Amino acid sequence: MKTKIAQAAAILLAGLASSGLAQAGMDKAGIETSFRDTTVRPQDDFYRHVNGKWLKTAEIPADRSSAGAFMDLREAVVPRLHTLIENLQKKPGAAGSDAQKIGDLYASFMDTRQIEAAGLKPLHAEFAKVDAIKDKAELPALFAWLNRMSVLAPLDISVHQDNKDSTKYVLDVGQSGTALPDRDYYLKDDDAKLKGTREKYQAHIAKMLKMSGDKEAEAHAAAILALETEFARAQWTKVELRDPVKAYNKVELAKLGEVTTGFDWNAYLKALGVTGKVDYLILAQPSYLKGMSEVLAKTPLDTIKVYLKWNLLASAASQLPKEYADESFAFFAQTLRGVPQQEVRWKRGVRLVDSGMGESLGKLYVEKYFPASSKARMEELVGNLLQAYKDSVGTLDWMSDATKKEALGKLATFMPKIGYPNKWKDYSALQIKKGDALGNLRAIRQFAADAELAKLGKPVDRDEWGMTPQTVNAYYNPEMNEIVFPAAILQAPFFNPKADDAVNYGAIGAVIGHEISHGFDDQGAQYDGQGNLRDWWTKEDHEKFAAKTAALVKQYNGYSPIPGYNVNGELTLGENIADNSGLAIAYKAYKLSLKGKPAPVINGMTGEQRFFMGFAQVWRGKIREQEAIIRIKTDPHSPGEFRANGTLRNMPSFYDAFGVKPGDKLYLAPTERVSIW
Repeated sequence: MKTKIAQAAAILLAGLASSGLAQAGMDKAGIETSFRDTTVRPQDDFYRHVNGKWLKTAEIPADRSSAGAFMDLREAVVPRLHTLIENLQKKPGAAGSDAQKIGDLYASFMDTRQIEAAGLKPLHAEFAKVDAIKDKAELPALFAWLNRMSVLAPLDISVHQDNKDSTKYVLDVGQSGTALPDRDYYLKDDDAKLKGTREKYQAHIAKMLKMSGDKEAEAHAAAILALETEFARAQWTKVELRDPVKAYNKVELAKLGEVTTGFDWNAYLKALGVTGKVDYLILAQPSYLKGMSEVLAKTPLDTIKVYLKWNLLASAASQLPKEYADESFAFFAQTLRGVPQQEVRWKRGVRLVDSGMGESLGKLYVEKYFPASSKARMEELVGNLLQAYKDSVGTLDWMSDATKKEALGKLATFMPKIGYPNKWKDYSALQIKKGDALGNLRAIRQFAADAELAKLGKPVDRDEWGMTPQTVNAYYNPEMNEIVFPAAILQAPFFNPKADDAVNYGAIGAVIGHEISHGFDDQGAQYDGQGNLRDWWTKEDHEKFAAKTAALVKQYNGYSPIPGYNVNGELTLGENIADNSGLAIAYKAYKLSLKGKPAPVINGMTGEQRFFMGFAQVWRGKIREQEAIIRIKTDPHSPGEFRANGTLRNMPSFYDAFGVKPGDKLYLAPTERVSIW
């Protein structure tokens, strides 16, 4: 089950380990001068001018698929969480307390002796449940059971606000069934890398099945890949999935049979435990569900059962003996993402606890690592950015007065959330048993699913967070019309209380502006201030906005991070709008913060120059080729290089700050620059 924030747009930050100015090479303004490559002109490649020495010398750690400002900060959080967990183990809490559960969840994963001794026994009861199926009519209930454990199944669910009535929760049902990152991995035969990955996936399935005692492992692996390929053929593309109107298909329970054939929806909903709680579903991709039912109808039951047992095995690999965990890593990390070395076990244990009891761990994180002063300063920055947006609305040449009025109304209802939630998640219903690694994994997944399903029929909880405080990221949720900034992102180089304002506005200011702008990108603009899908634009505004975004699509389609693979301007459109708009508004907010006074010159740089340096340094990063291909295929964000250079090429103030002229590589003629905000 997907416990998601529906349609939320996250910035996907890829961080710097230090939270102060003491880091080697960082000047008093907060700029990493030691990373600059002054042999590269800022007018030709600002990204490399700011980050060039780092790009030449930095190496991606062996256990990671990428490195850079964002990812480093994420990694810096892990040992902090580890210390918090270890402290709980030194002073175990009372039975049933969060402290006891966190300690036992971690300890059970670290108890490799017990895991090795248990072998595949923890899976026997689950396999038996699949083997007991005698008729395809029993499959819907089995799929619901798998959904509740977040085990791959042909369809998946999520609970979120109804996009046309944001006062109530709704159950969304949509496509699933495939383990590879994108349908192209199954369907494209003209791409040797994708085709090769597909072949290695089949070999991986066969090896895992053989290890588990399957005497027909090779044939079963081929059948599983063939079945997943059929599901992929019915799936929508990543670009199609971006359309919230197309994905809103309200179907009453009595009419579900008109969409699918031979699928017992009553049995499915009963097994989910939501009978009587919903009288309609939102079918996110109805054509997929129709295709899925047709695929299931023509596929032998034994093949489906082999596929489902494989998914149970694959989902449990991390909690099974070393040979299974290692083989899972060998394909899903080494082959698929190019990561040569598996993380040490304690890190994997920390990530398990973080995924299962993140808010309980987050409460401890905030107490130790997040000062109240950071939250207060962030509230000030958010206020300044919102004011800059309000001021900017009146200057827009592409928005009519009627739409401007609606835009200001939406801005007025924005809900900022900073640092941590006002109320913490209750884990009292979660049962964790010491020495039961797989059982605990299933328990935390079922707990999360049950908590989501329990929302149905209840008032919308506007205090809920979709990220934990220790998450290095940020997001905008159009259904709540909220912008959320967890505590862990409020560190250098994004936010540094000791740094120059120009640098902070270029870094965290651009992040804030990015998230606010999602309320007005090609997706978010379809929601009103109450979080409902409603067209509040005039026809002329739509046409002018479409012209601007078409130009942005064309720009980013031309960027190629890897030979033969270009950025998908349509897939990344919303994030590209947010990057360009967010930086433009952050610049205006910085100017407002000066209150008419000139910015001081620091280390020979003007305030405007430091602003753009602060922006560019947060995007430094390196990525392994396999991971880069996955992101090009699936990630709505452009690669960091183009989030920096691609955005700056559209900013007139950047041209002024660094004297960019015709003939410079970053120069775009004024008529080619895209200015939205």
